[in-house]
Amino acid sequence: MNPLGYGREIYNSAEKILRERRRSAEEEAEKRRAALFKKCPGARQMERKLASTAVGAAKAVLGGKDAAEQLKKLKEENLALQSDFSRLLAENGIDSLEPHYHCPSCKDTGYVDGKMCGCMKDLLRAESYRRLNALTPLSLSTFDSFSLDYYSPESRDGRPSDREVMESTFRYCASYAHQFHMRSPNLIMTGGTGLGKTHLSLAIAREAIRKGFGVVYCSVGNLVTKLESEHFGRDRGTGTADSLRDCDLLILDDLGTEFKSSFTSAAIYNIINTRLMLQKPTIISTNLSTKEMVEDYSERFASRIIGSYRRIVFVGKDIRQQKRAERISG
Repeated sequence: MNPLGYGREIYNSAEKILRERRRSAEEEAEKRRAALFKKCPGARQMERKLASTAVGAAKAVLGGKDAAEQLKKLKEENLALQSDFSRLLAENGIDSLEPHYHCPSCKDTGYVDGKMCGCMKDLLRAESYRRLNALTPLSLSTFDSFSLDYYSPESRDGRPSDREVMESTFRYCASYAHQFHMRSPNLIMTGGTGLGKTHLSLAIAREAIRKGFGVVYCSVGNLVTKLESEHFGRDRGTGTADSLRDCDLLILDDLGTEFKSSFTSAAIYNIINTRLMLQKPTIISTNLSTKEMVEDYSERFASRIIGSYRRIVFVGKDIRQQKRAERISG
């Protein structure tokens, strides 16, 4: 199981970037070395002498009665050579022949003393963010870009207006994101098409990623297609189920729009049930009512959702249609 909750593909991408950084740094160092030796042939001999004094010092430590004296002499010789070599580099506009690694702490390996380096964690977050953004039908959404102007301020029969309901929904989602942790509750976002469920779930995802959590976002339709391909051997990959289980936050968008079959229903139930048992937070968005969930899946499925998820209500008129009408009229 991956320690930060990211899928293997994300780890592979981060490790590929590190390999490229390391290769590039080492190639550039070799170019500097070759250019120096071509211009100053004596530099090669000087570098060899430095290496030989270091080896001599190591041998002296293991030597006999004259070891201390030998070590002192070799140290003095080494320091003098280092000084001469540094002066030669400076005269040729070279700061060092050592690789200029992107991360000096781990030398672009991703690990320091067997522990994951901060640069590796940053790469994992960045790759997760990139994949999240690539998988969404719109640019990655933020809380700042969410507008309440598309929800009616008019109340009917003494009930709260759509805008009041959505203002409460927005505040809860923003608070959930800013306080997100591994014991955060599961959410099910319900309501019609185009009311902002995807927008706010992505805004939560963005904030969770910023806080360093591993997030997997996917539409249920794409997800079950991938799982089906892997299960029946049409896809060489096998890590999707692991990624869904291991990630810190799973966001399942558009539950109910996928092609229905006994396999897909069982697969979705297993994902949700497994994460409940592992006590890992999941966010589901759907247009389905509780009755429709029972009809499309099962009473057992709906019961798990009702008993273990906090319902977040979305109301109003389809924002995408409103924006389309604005473009036409504008």
